[in-house]
This record gives sequence, C-alpha cells and structure tokens, in this order.
Amino acid sequence: MEEVDVTLAAVVSPFTDSDGEAEPVDGNASGARKERGAYYTPEAVVSTLLRWAVRDRADRLLDPSCGDGRFIVGHANSVGVEQDAAAAVLAETRAPQAKVHTAEFFSWAEEARERFDCAAGNPPFIRYQRFRGDVRGKALALCARLGAHFSGLTSSWAPFLVVAASLLRRGGRMAFVTPAEIGHAPYAVPLLEYLVRHFDYVHIIAVRSKLFPDLSEDCWLLYAEGFSGSTNEILFSAFETFSPTDRPPSEAKRISVSEWRSLWNCRLRPFLLPEKARTLYQIAAFDPMSGRLGQSASIGIGYVSGANDFFHLRPSQAERLRIPSDLLRPSVRNGRSLPSQNLTVATVGAWRRSDEPFLLLRLGKTHDVPSSVRAYLDSAEGLRAREAYKCRVRSPWYSVPGVETPDFFLTYMAGLSPSLVRNVAGCAGANSVHCVKLRDKSNIRHLTKAWRTAFTQLSAEIEGHPLGGGMLKLEPGEASQILIPPRSLWPTLDGPEIRDAIRVMRRWRHYAHDA
Repeated sequence: MEEVDVTLAAVVSPFTDSDGEAEPVDGNASGARKERGAYYTPEAVVSTLLRWAVRDRADRLLDPSCGDGRFIVGHANSVGVEQDAAAAVLAETRAPQAKVHTAEFFSWAEEARERFDCAAGNPPFIRYQRFRGDVRGKALALCARLGAHFSGLTSSWAPFLVVAASLLRRGGRMAFVTPAEIGHAPYAVPLLEYLVRHFDYVHIIAVRSKLFPDLSEDCWLLYAEGFSGSTNEILFSAFETFSPTDRPPSEAKRISVSEWRSLWNCRLRPFLLPEKARTLYQIAAFDPMSGRLGQSASIGIGYVSGANDFFHLRPSQAERLRIPSDLLRPSVRNGRSLPSQNLTVATVGAWRRSDEPFLLLRLGKTHDVPSSVRAYLDSAEGLRAREAYKCRVRSPWYSVPGVETPDFFLTYMAGLSPSLVRNVAGCAGANSVHCVKLRDKSNIRHLTKAWRTAFTQLSAEIEGHPLGGGMLKLEPGEASQILIPPRSLWPTLDGPEIRDAIRVMRRWRHYAHDA
C-alpha cells in the first residue's frame, strides 16, 4: 500500500496533535504510524491514476516513492524507489515482477540512466521544517539544474514531481496525488512552471471531499502528458467527490498561463469560483481606482517576546511585583481577544477588570532598571525566560524588539472571515496578529468601510489559503494582495454572485457553517 508522508507543521486540527504533526484518527498503532508519517492511498485512486498513466502493457512505469508497492503491483513492467528498507522488502514481495530500488529518491535519480514511459504515485509530503539537510540540498540543486528553482521553504513533494518528470521519455505521462497546496502555495509555482514548459498537456483535478478521510490535508490530482513539449494553458477540473475514471475528465476549464500568472498571482484556487464571480473580480482588479491593501499599508507580524508568559503580566501581578506603570504597555496578545471592529479604551478597561495578561513588560536596552523590575528579571521565571531561544540571542535579553502601534490589527487565522480591527486604544500587538500601518492616515475610514463589504471578504478568501479544520490563513504577503475597489464599484460588487462565491470558497476549505 502506497504511503504518503505527511507532516502538518503549524496546523492544529481534529487530526493533528499539539505539535502540529499529522496523527491518525484510528488509535490502533497510531504511535508507529505517526512516527513514520504513513497513510495509505485508497485503491480506487491507485487504479484510476494507473489507468491514466499506463496506456500499454509494455509501458515502463516509475513510482518514485513506492512504499510497500501499491502502485507497482498494478502494472507488471514497473520500477519503484523506496527509502525505507522494510517497506521496500514488502514491495518486492507484493510485486515480484517489478524492480524495487532501496534508495533515497533524489540520489537515485541523479545517477539513473533509464527513462520511463510514465510515472504515477503519491510523493511524500514533508513540510520544509523537516525537509532539510543533505536531502533537501540535493533535491533543490537537482531541480535548479532542471530549471525549477525552489526556495528553502518548499515541501518535499514539489521537487519530487519535477525530478520524476525529468526521468520520462519524450511523450511520457505522469499521474500523481498532490496536496491541494498545488492550487495556492508559492512553493508550488516552480513545479507548475516546469510542467507547462515541459508537457503538451497539464491538468489539475480538484476534489472537495477528502481522498484521505483520516487526514486534515486535502488532496488533488495531477495529470500531465507529452513530455518534452510545452503548453500555454492549464486545464482545471473541480468535483465534489472522487469517482474512478479511465481517462482524465473531459470537463475542464482552460486557463491561460499568462492569466494564471498575472491576475491570479499563480494560483488555481480562484478557478473554483463560478465564471460570473471571476469576471466581477477582474472588473474590480482592472479598475484604475482599485488598489491592493499592500499599496496603502504595510502589513507585518507583531513583536516576538520569546517568552510570552513572562513578558505579559496581569494587572494584579504587576501590582504585586511593583512594576512601574510606565514600563507596561497594553498589548493584543492573540486574535481571540480582539473585538469585531474597534479596539477602544473601553476594551482595554474590560481586560483590566478581567485581570487578563495583556500588559507587556516594555524595557529599553539600558541596564538601569528599577529594583522591583530587576527582582522580577532575576526570579525563577526570569531565569527560565532568558534561556528561551529568542531571548538568548538578543542583547539585553529582556528588551523586546519591534513593539509598534499599528492603525489596525488583522487576524491571520479565521473561521468565517478575517477581522480588521481599528486600534483606537493605541495598543501594541504580538506576533499572533498582523499589524497594519497606513501610509496615509486619511484612508482609515475608507478602509474600515471597504473591509466590511462582501467583495473584500471574497478577496480575502482568494488571496488567503485554507488550513485544516476549515480555517483561512492570511500570510502578510497574501494580505497585501487583498483587493480594495473604489466606492463607486461597491453596489456592483455586492450582489448574489459575490455572496455565492464566498460560500463556494468556504465550502472548499470545509468551513462548517457553509459545508
């Protein structure tokens, strides 16, 4: 059974533990499976991808990450590569007609001389935090020689597919399971660029229902044909559920590569939308009075304290420790504490009455601190805090850098939609929220009203990306791309087409209230 190695860093969902690593729902042998990151490709998906890729009994098939042989057992003339020795032995037992190489794929591929008619499988999905060291260095260098330039933030599966494609013969085909991140992740762009430059036909198939029911990660399908050619379009199909087929679906949108690059910022997720909604979005995007949020504001994460529990004090704690009030800064520690629209003095007063830990200990770089503060710095809590990595590498360790007063706070993870909250009270913000600072303060009222329109909610859905559990995440670069149309277009962009489009995007990220 083919394995997919999934490490979902920074995604906490019903299927992940507190460290963000994927964990099976079924508790049987969960420890071993979690350790290996192993999940099994459904048989219907395996047989469908094999039918797409293999056209003739004589076709030579490559599975670059064959696990225990689920793909190669389906076609006699196969070659599998598997790094795990135990899985490779099992693959040889299950598919005795196939050739199985026990090897790390990128090293094997660098030396391989054989070329293949087709390739199929489910590449390992390892986040960049664990895709590191010599293996990552070799993978990125090999891809760079092939003309695909990945950053150090790439997950393993994208370089895997580039290298697998490079081993095809002229006219070759490939059919793979991919994470749904192929539709939005920046690190997927070099892969798609490689595919359109090297294949006559590139087809992405989005499936809303989960191919792996035990994982929070959505998976889509990739089919490419005609290696050594090129194409100026990407075919895109979207289905509610997966159905086995003998050929890639004939029902597909034809997306111009130039349009994908320019208007949609190299993302395929917008093509989940109905055509009318995309047309309205284009009208707004091309209006000369429209702008992106990043054109009128800077968006960045807040300060990093390095030891939140130490640096954020409750009012009662600050009073007991005799910390001077001028060294305490009201701060937004997380997005959950934000009101829906305006953070006011009354909000801060409510935090104070509830004795929330919202007071940031704000010390400069001077070593001349009051004795009461020095006692706190030298307490057992302070001794532990100074050993935290962010504290340990700065001097002095107790001076938190990057403390600013933004005009707005923007939640970077949301269920229904991101909140843009005006900072009337003049609080600072930690790195659990985005800090938005306008270049022209006169735009505050316009931005506040524009954010509440349905169109801006849709833009956040398009520019952000889904996480497990139905959440929408906005990185600073994604938030900067949110489209702000002029007031004159608001009536046109507030109709049922836009509201239906919002529901479509929420359904595809499995937001419970719209699923």
